[in-house]
Amino acid sequence: MLDESAVAEKDRFYSRLSLIPGVRPMHSIGDWILVQCEKPQDLARRVGRRLDPALVSVPRHIEGVVRVIVSDPKTNERLLRTIREAVA
Repeated sequence: MLDESAVAEKDRFYSRLSLIPGVRPMHSIGDWILVQCEKPQDLARRVGRRLDPALVSVPRHIEGVVRVIVSDPKTNERLLRTIREAVA
């Protein structure tokens, strides 16, 4: 279970993700957010090359999404910038 500060950061991160054209975050449980996108493998590969590959994964059982881990605010901002650039 996430503590209050982690929940607040997840909410903030979710809100910022929802502003990026080309991706659609979905409400998720735990420290991950499922994000719908057109080319999940491409997005995961681009993020993995620029940042830590563990931040984004492609679940096998759900089509058209990536799982994005919610981290600390600094890492999340870097991840948001990278996702924005990758889908542009």
